[in-house]
Amino acid sequence: MVTKEYDIIIVGGGINSLTAAALLAKKNKSILLLESRDELGGMATLEEFSPGFKCNMVYDYIRWIDPRIIKKLNLYKYGLEFQKVSSLRIALDKNKKHIIFQNDPSKTAESITSHSSKDGNKWIEFTQYINKICKFLEPLYTITPPIISKMGIKDVLSMSNMLNPIWKHGRRGLIDVIRTIPMMMPELLDEWFESKLLRGSLAASGITNITQGPFSAATVLNFIHHHVHANGKIHNAHFIKGGTHQFAKVLSNILKENGVIIQTNTTVKSINCKDGICSGVTTSSDQTYNGKIIISGLDPTNTFFKLVGKKNIPPTFKTQLNNIKYRGSTARVHFALKKCPNIPGISIDQHDTIFSINPSEEYLEHSYDDIKYGRISKNPYIEFSIPSLIHPNYAPNGKHVLSSTIQYIPYHLKNQNWNDKLKDEIINNVTNIIEKYIPNFSDLIINSKITTPIDLEKSLGLTEGNLNQGEMTLDQFFFMRPTISTSQYKTPFTNLYLCGCCTHPGGGLHGSNAVNAVHEIIK
Repeated sequence: MVTKEYDIIIVGGGINSLTAAALLAKKNKSILLLESRDELGGMATLEEFSPGFKCNMVYDYIRWIDPRIIKKLNLYKYGLEFQKVSSLRIALDKNKKHIIFQNDPSKTAESITSHSSKDGNKWIEFTQYINKICKFLEPLYTITPPIISKMGIKDVLSMSNMLNPIWKHGRRGLIDVIRTIPMMMPELLDEWFESKLLRGSLAASGITNITQGPFSAATVLNFIHHHVHANGKIHNAHFIKGGTHQFAKVLSNILKENGVIIQTNTTVKSINCKDGICSGVTTSSDQTYNGKIIISGLDPTNTFFKLVGKKNIPPTFKTQLNNIKYRGSTARVHFALKKCPNIPGISIDQHDTIFSINPSEEYLEHSYDDIKYGRISKNPYIEFSIPSLIHPNYAPNGKHVLSSTIQYIPYHLKNQNWNDKLKDEIINNVTNIIEKYIPNFSDLIINSKITTPIDLEKSLGLTEGNLNQGEMTLDQFFFMRPTISTSQYKTPFTNLYLCGCCTHPGGGLHGSNAVNAVHEIIK
């Protein structure tokens, strides 16, 4: 059965899909958005993991949101609000000499000085250096990558806004960017710091949500990616008032106000293509919708192999798709607690932030060693927060939630299969590690839940559980993301576009991918 034709059909209801729909709705386009789950938001959704206890499914906070989205969609008017917290992050130390990263770099420097006065004295200069590198990348994040083999004067002119940082910082600044981006994290840190805990905390930002160790090449790229639009605030983080899902709610309200048709619980079975031209989609209930333009917020494997169909994919493009690295290795473990945990050396009014457990970059590299051989890390990198302190409705009165993000937990296991026993072992290990920093932590636990990369694939359609819809590595960046032939958000199929975080500039809930994609669509 065929229904009316829409100008645009969007597959998926994640942040990028919602952003693309909102921007296009402002252009008076008739839009249909289809989401397979019962709620919108994708990686920005809320779930009840135990009776009365809620958690952010994937992201407890957002690193940054593209300023263009905030301005174009007037997000603050629609209710987007950031929650004030005591600090940006606390790197935990077994000897209670924690490093507290704050909005004011001079206060962060004071905390660092307890480990190394030399490092404390260098901190502000380091933040300025990183901010300079980020200022070179920020314009890059707003453009459509050129087709290198066909690059002409028009493509060069489109990159003219990248000249602004060069005028400001000079050729030396550009040289610093070219030299720094391909570095592994220890190479960068060797030039600045000696404190193991400080180096460990910074190195962790270089491997966040990727299957690389800090000693892997170009992990500095991932570090910089997390700090664009941060104005030099290292470990910059924004807690959205009400929870991360409120970002999706704000966007969905904009869609409804602008007449976008939203259908949840609707699984797309195929993107209909004939002779390389896409004309619509068919759902699992055999409902067909025609559209002049189809936009997919899904990753390339789901978009092309599962929906367009392998038989319709040209051999060269199929090879490019097969070469995309996913390799998800991030898991989430949520704990329902009897009361708020007491972290020695941290006052109760400082508990409303992000905590990290990673004593050194060597610790992180050893953790990565396990995953290289298909093993679950015995000493994983752990980052956690207590979201119920920030969002009181996440837990019953007097009780609390601790949500943790765990690396490295591989999607692909060697000589074993995922099962409940294995999941319980991971939860117990995470509990034991946290207990080294929070005495008697296990006594506080009412219930717990783990979400592995396998679970992320099943629930959110993320191939191999990769939160970036493809590794954030140098060979999958800019004009090579997700493939050379799809880096401009267009695909080899007429009328079919990509807008997910598989595209430039990469992963996160920032929405830049969608803004750039829409720019191409409305040309």
